[in-house]
Amino acid sequence: MKTRRTFLGEMLLAGAATGLAGSLTLSQAPNLPPKPKSEQEPDAESPNLPSPEKLMLEANDKDIHKKVERLYKLASELKAEVDKTDSSKVLSMNLVKKAEEIEKLARDIKNRSKG
Repeated sequence: MKTRRTFLGEMLLAGAATGLAGSLTLSQAPNLPPKPKSEQEPDAESPNLPSPEKLMLEANDKDIHKKVERLYKLASELKAEVDKTDSSKVLSMNLVKKAEEIEKLARDIKNRSKG
C-alpha cells in the first residue's frame, strides 16, 4: 500500500507532465487553411479605411477647433462688455455669466487636449 506522500508526489508529477504536454501542443500553430480575403480583417495601414482611433482623434480635433472659436467669440464679447461698463460702480450679471461660460469652455478644451 502506498503512503499518502508517495501518492501525492506521483499525482504532482503526473499533473506536471500533463501540463507540459498540453503547453507544447498549445504553443504549436494549428494547420488551418487561411481565411478567404473577405473574412480577413482590413490591414491597419490601408489608406482607404482609417482606424477607429484616428477617426476619434480627428473628431476630437474638430470639436476642439469649434470650441476654441466659440471661446474666442465669447472672450471678444466679454471684452467689449467690460470696455463699455464701469465695473467699479455696476457689476453686470451678464458679465459674470459670460465669464463662467468662458471658464467652463476653457476647462473642457483643456480636458479634451489632454486626451
